[in-house]
Amino acid sequence: MKICHLQKSLILLVTGYWLLVTIVFAWEAKDGPMSVNGDIIEYSTTGKEISISGNVEVEYKGAKLTCQKIVIDSQTKDAVAEGNARLDDQKGVIEGEKIVYNFQNKTGIIYNSEFRANPYFGVSKKIEKVSDTEFISQRGYITTCDFDVPHWRIKSRKVNFFPQDKVQAKDTTLYIGKIPLLYLPQFNRDFSDPLMHIQMTPGKRKDWGPYLLTATRYNLTKNINGRFYLDYREKLGLAQGFGTNYTTEGFGKGDLKFYYTQERANGLSEASPAEFQRYLLRLRHKWDIDRRTNMVAEFYKINDEKRKILGPSNDFLKDYFYREFEKDAQPLTYISVHHNFQYSSLDVLMQERVNHWYDQLDKNPELKYNLPNIQIAGTPFYFENNSVLSNFNKKASASPVSLDDETVARLDTTNKFSLPSKVAFIELTPFVASRQTIYDKGADGSSFPVRTIFYTGTSASTKFYRVFDAKSNFLNLDINSLRHIITPTISYSYNHEPTISISHIKQIDSIDSISRNNSLLLELSNKLQTKRNDKSVDLAEIKASSTYIFDSKTGDKRGSNFSDILFDVRLMPYSWVTFDADATLKHSGARSDPNYGRLSNINYDINFNFGKERSFSLGQRCQRKGSDGVVSDFEWRINPKWKFSIYNRYEIGHDPSLKSGLKEQEYGITRDLHCWFMDFKYNVSSKHGETVWLIFRLKAFPKTEFGLDQSYHQPKPGSQSTD
Repeated sequence: MKICHLQKSLILLVTGYWLLVTIVFAWEAKDGPMSVNGDIIEYSTTGKEISISGNVEVEYKGAKLTCQKIVIDSQTKDAVAEGNARLDDQKGVIEGEKIVYNFQNKTGIIYNSEFRANPYFGVSKKIEKVSDTEFISQRGYITTCDFDVPHWRIKSRKVNFFPQDKVQAKDTTLYIGKIPLLYLPQFNRDFSDPLMHIQMTPGKRKDWGPYLLTATRYNLTKNINGRFYLDYREKLGLAQGFGTNYTTEGFGKGDLKFYYTQERANGLSEASPAEFQRYLLRLRHKWDIDRRTNMVAEFYKINDEKRKILGPSNDFLKDYFYREFEKDAQPLTYISVHHNFQYSSLDVLMQERVNHWYDQLDKNPELKYNLPNIQIAGTPFYFENNSVLSNFNKKASASPVSLDDETVARLDTTNKFSLPSKVAFIELTPFVASRQTIYDKGADGSSFPVRTIFYTGTSASTKFYRVFDAKSNFLNLDINSLRHIITPTISYSYNHEPTISISHIKQIDSIDSISRNNSLLLELSNKLQTKRNDKSVDLAEIKASSTYIFDSKTGDKRGSNFSDILFDVRLMPYSWVTFDADATLKHSGARSDPNYGRLSNINYDINFNFGKERSFSLGQRCQRKGSDGVVSDFEWRINPKWKFSIYNRYEIGHDPSLKSGLKEQEYGITRDLHCWFMDFKYNVSSKHGETVWLIFRLKAFPKTEFGLDQSYHQPKPGSQSTD
């Protein structure tokens, strides 16, 4: 009996389908499912190889390979793909003319390839996929620009790429467009590092002239990285330095910074030196010794010949690192160790003056023991102890040694007993305490003073509230009932006259000048709340406080009197706007004081947040017959490409000694250049003159190390002068 051609084809098709199902089933049973799709599927009679052509898609173990033709070995899982070959997995995308790939190990070679792994793009003659976490690119380039002709690229002989981790390149050249700009023997980039590796900030400033600040970042090892600085200021000359961040195995981490310049002398007499040597050396280290113990150390050395010759108006930190100077004008050198016991803690501090023009208190050493409130054996009483043992060496900045220089050892300990309780609706906490201070010598240098001070007092507070059934959406306030909370607080404090008078004790700090005190702190808080989305939201809070001093024996006023009255106001009518204000009603000092009985300080801040990168802030610092400054900051993104900002600081001029007018203004424009951000800033300051700078930042790494621009911030009351 003959079988027709159609019957033969049907038998072959069924047999082939059965073999293919058998192969796929075998792979699924061993390694999980493999999905194979294509227009034409052919297989060998042994079942070892599958040939697929036309719109090929193969998915296996989270990897997807697409091409026009592929041959797969079912046993080794080796595959050869050709024709618009593309490999996708969670680490990125690689495309090439030909891909030799092993699905089992996720390794392979891609020829004439392109790759994308956020935030990098690249082109290479050959890419070797060493593992699931490492690629090696030969003779290609990398960039963060996704254009076919990128705005910038780093061309390299060899690139080791670790997706979502880091990139390492050797024998590299930086191109801007088609122009080679910089050669780098090695380029390393950690993706967790948000800063660009090469930064250049040009500008112009009154006291610097035209300038160019540059920083080049480097990675020596996995645990050591840093940056080199090379800066040019037309009026001052060259400055250079380096910074290093390091992490040790088991001994903590830290950073080292060195910055040096031979500054040119401009506009000085012929007798002055032609140059001044100025440098900064800083070392900081932190070590978590164990889960209860940590150590922090900092060394700060500044050498400043200009200050030595021309006087204290010259400060290297202020001239070159103004942001650091604002935070701490006299940084300390110290080693501090902190240890937590089960219920208490111990701190050991060694603090030594390194820069001799600092007016600094040396502590060699200082030991602090703190036992916070702890309940005594199940009783309602609580006990608290604070003890400090210090060896002081107080040094003034004057030379030679001034009369202010003092050396003394002191043990100061306070033991406090309290009884937190509730009497009806009032929270009451009475306490008694005893403070002993022992000195190794008195003011005469020979006596051995032991001072005792007795303390007592109590604090009382309660809350009253009332709920109003109010519901309104007037001005979109979304009021859903109102709750008014009143919290009065009274704190009475008394300490007896110390057993040793101030005149018999060396004066080091405020502990040595304690005198008799008998006072009552009064505070009243009013808070208004509503509900939004079933959650309580504060709408407004007003506080007023003052201290009543009984029978004062010192100061400008005698007898009982109130101190200054302090007011604090916070309004939050909407989630996008806040208003903060504080004021001081002068009630201390002599009645002849022209500010007595009047508001001596008024400060306010209002902030509008209309969305991401769209905000406006306004603040004023006003002192009666003193400075009166207004600060404003406006930032607005017009569209995805453009953003601008305006900062102003204005002195109104109630104080004749302060010149009124615009103290500082700054205008900024940010332009999105596809893979770059361009920042242009223009600043005019009454102190520094005009400053202009231009910064280009990669979108992938937008942060910069040079903090030159101004922005609005809410200072503490009276802490910001507008001069």
